[in-house]
Amino acid sequence: MMSKIHVSTTVNGQPEEALCEAQQSLLDLLRDELGLTGTKEGCGTGDCGACTVLLDGRLVCSCLVLGAEAQGKEVTTIEGIADADGLHVVQQKFLEHAALQCGICTPGFIVAAKALLDKNPDPDETTIRYWLAGNLCRCTGYDKIVRAVQDAAQELAHSS
Repeated sequence: MMSKIHVSTTVNGQPEEALCEAQQSLLDLLRDELGLTGTKEGCGTGDCGACTVLLDGRLVCSCLVLGAEAQGKEVTTIEGIADADGLHVVQQKFLEHAALQCGICTPGFIVAAKALLDKNPDPDETTIRYWLAGNLCRCTGYDKIVRAVQDAAQELAHSS
Protein backbone atom coordinates (compact mmCIF):
# COMPACT_ATOMS: atom_id res chain seq x y z
CA MET A 1 0.00 0.00 0.00
CA MET A 2 1.37 3.38 -1.01
CA SER A 3 1.43 6.12 1.56
CA LYS A 4 -0.43 9.31 0.89
CA ILE A 5 1.31 12.65 0.48
CA HIS A 6 0.46 15.51 2.82
CA VAL A 7 -0.12 18.73 0.87
CA SER A 8 -0.31 22.17 2.46
CA THR A 9 -1.41 24.82 0.01
CA THR A 10 -3.45 27.98 -0.26
CA VAL A 11 -6.62 27.69 -2.31
CA ASN A 12 -8.60 30.80 -3.12
CA GLY A 13 -6.82 32.66 -0.34
CA GLN A 14 -7.51 30.03 2.32
CA PRO A 15 -4.92 27.66 3.79
CA GLU A 16 -5.78 24.06 2.96
CA GLU A 17 -4.31 20.69 3.89
CA ALA A 18 -5.07 17.38 2.26
CA LEU A 19 -3.74 13.90 1.73
CA CYS A 20 -3.37 12.72 -1.85
CA GLU A 21 -2.06 9.76 -3.75
CA ALA A 22 1.29 10.27 -5.50
CA GLN A 23 -0.34 10.05 -8.94
CA GLN A 24 -3.45 12.09 -8.07
CA SER A 25 -3.97 15.17 -10.23
CA LEU A 26 -4.50 18.65 -8.86
CA LEU A 27 -7.96 18.48 -10.46
CA ASP A 28 -8.84 15.40 -8.42
CA LEU A 29 -7.29 16.89 -5.29
CA LEU A 30 -9.45 20.00 -5.67
CA ARG A 31 -12.64 18.10 -6.44
CA ASP A 32 -12.34 14.94 -4.36
CA GLU A 33 -10.28 15.99 -1.34
CA LEU A 34 -11.22 19.68 -1.00
CA GLY A 35 -14.79 19.57 -2.35
CA LEU A 36 -14.21 22.33 -4.90
CA THR A 37 -16.26 20.94 -7.76
CA GLY A 38 -16.44 24.11 -9.87
CA THR A 39 -13.32 23.08 -11.79
CA LYS A 40 -14.45 20.58 -14.42
CA GLU A 41 -12.78 17.67 -16.16
CA GLY A 42 -13.46 17.81 -19.86
CA CYS A 43 -10.82 15.59 -21.41
CA GLY A 44 -8.26 14.56 -18.79
CA THR A 45 -5.43 15.16 -21.28
CA GLY A 46 -4.91 18.93 -21.13
CA ASP A 47 -6.52 19.57 -24.50
CA CYS A 48 -9.77 21.33 -23.56
CA GLY A 49 -8.97 23.79 -20.75
CA ALA A 50 -12.11 23.01 -18.74
CA CYS A 51 -9.95 22.34 -15.68
CA THR A 52 -7.94 25.57 -15.94
CA VAL A 53 -6.81 27.06 -12.63
CA LEU A 54 -4.10 29.46 -11.58
CA LEU A 55 -1.08 27.92 -9.87
CA ASP A 56 1.11 30.65 -8.40
CA GLY A 57 -0.46 33.03 -10.91
CA ARG A 58 0.18 30.83 -13.94
CA LEU A 59 -2.62 29.24 -15.97
CA VAL A 60 -2.42 25.46 -15.85
CA CYS A 61 -4.62 22.55 -16.79
CA SER A 62 -5.15 21.00 -13.38
CA CYS A 63 -5.60 17.55 -14.93
CA LEU A 64 -1.90 17.67 -15.97
CA VAL A 65 -0.49 18.83 -12.62
CA LEU A 66 0.03 16.45 -9.74
CA GLY A 67 -1.77 17.40 -6.55
CA ALA A 68 1.53 17.15 -4.66
CA GLU A 69 2.90 19.94 -6.88
CA ALA A 70 0.52 22.36 -5.13
CA GLN A 71 2.60 22.02 -1.95
CA GLY A 72 3.37 25.52 -0.68
CA LYS A 73 1.74 27.18 -3.67
CA GLU A 74 -1.27 29.43 -4.28
CA VAL A 75 -4.14 27.91 -6.27
CA THR A 76 -7.03 29.95 -7.63
CA THR A 77 -10.10 28.12 -8.92
CA ILE A 78 -13.41 29.35 -10.29
CA GLU A 79 -14.68 29.46 -6.69
CA GLY A 80 -12.05 32.11 -5.94
CA ILE A 81 -13.03 34.49 -8.75
CA ALA A 82 -16.14 36.00 -7.15
CA ASP A 83 -15.86 37.88 -3.88
CA ALA A 84 -18.15 38.69 -0.96
CA ASP A 85 -19.69 41.56 -2.97
CA GLY A 86 -20.85 39.20 -5.73
CA LEU A 87 -19.77 37.96 -9.10
CA HIS A 88 -16.59 39.20 -10.73
CA VAL A 89 -17.30 41.37 -13.78
CA VAL A 90 -16.08 38.58 -16.09
CA GLN A 91 -18.64 36.20 -14.58
CA GLN A 92 -21.38 38.81 -14.87
CA LYS A 93 -20.54 39.50 -18.52
CA PHE A 94 -20.60 35.78 -19.34
CA LEU A 95 -24.18 35.75 -18.03
CA GLU A 96 -25.21 38.97 -19.79
CA HIS A 97 -23.78 37.83 -23.14
CA ALA A 98 -25.13 34.26 -22.79
CA ALA A 99 -21.51 33.12 -23.23
CA LEU A 100 -22.23 29.68 -21.81
CA GLN A 101 -24.48 26.79 -22.56
CA CYS A 102 -23.72 23.40 -21.02
CA GLY A 103 -21.25 24.99 -18.57
CA ILE A 104 -18.46 22.40 -18.65
CA CYS A 105 -15.96 24.80 -20.24
CA THR A 106 -17.19 27.94 -18.48
CA PRO A 107 -15.06 27.79 -15.30
CA GLY A 108 -11.87 27.37 -17.32
CA PHE A 109 -12.79 30.20 -19.68
CA ILE A 110 -13.60 32.54 -16.78
CA VAL A 111 -10.36 31.78 -14.92
CA ALA A 112 -8.38 32.31 -18.14
CA ALA A 113 -10.27 35.50 -19.06
CA LYS A 114 -9.73 37.01 -15.62
CA ALA A 115 -6.02 36.15 -15.80
CA LEU A 116 -5.84 37.87 -19.19
CA LEU A 117 -7.55 41.04 -17.93
CA ASP A 118 -5.32 41.09 -14.83
CA LYS A 119 -2.28 41.01 -17.11
CA ASN A 120 -3.63 43.07 -20.02
CA PRO A 121 -6.61 45.26 -19.09
CA ASP A 122 -7.18 46.41 -22.69
CA PRO A 123 -6.79 43.40 -24.99
CA ASP A 124 -7.89 43.51 -28.62
CA GLU A 125 -10.01 40.72 -30.10
CA THR A 126 -7.00 38.87 -31.52
CA THR A 127 -5.29 38.89 -28.12
CA ILE A 128 -8.45 37.59 -26.42
CA ARG A 129 -8.83 34.79 -28.95
CA TYR A 130 -5.15 33.88 -28.67
CA TRP A 131 -5.20 33.93 -24.85
CA LEU A 132 -8.32 31.73 -24.71
CA ALA A 133 -7.14 29.34 -27.45
CA GLY A 134 -6.32 26.67 -24.86
CA ASN A 135 -9.97 26.48 -23.87
CA LEU A 136 -12.40 24.59 -26.06
CA CYS A 137 -16.16 24.99 -26.19
CA ARG A 138 -18.42 22.67 -28.11
CA CYS A 139 -21.58 24.74 -27.64
CA THR A 140 -21.22 28.51 -28.03
CA GLY A 141 -19.13 29.17 -31.13
CA TYR A 142 -16.78 31.48 -29.14
CA ASP A 143 -18.12 34.84 -30.36
CA LYS A 144 -20.27 35.36 -27.28
CA ILE A 145 -17.31 34.45 -25.07
CA VAL A 146 -15.05 36.95 -26.82
CA ARG A 147 -17.73 39.67 -26.60
CA ALA A 148 -18.18 38.98 -22.89
CA VAL A 149 -14.45 39.40 -22.27
CA GLN A 150 -14.36 42.60 -24.36
CA ASP A 151 -17.31 44.00 -22.40
CA ALA A 152 -15.70 43.02 -19.09
CA ALA A 153 -12.50 44.82 -20.12
CA GLN A 154 -14.47 47.95 -20.94
CA GLU A 155 -16.36 47.88 -17.65
CA LEU A 156 -13.17 47.32 -15.67
CA ALA A 157 -11.54 50.25 -17.50
CA HIS A 158 -14.45 52.54 -16.62
CA SER A 159 -14.53 51.46 -12.97
CA SER A 160 -10.84 52.18 -12.32
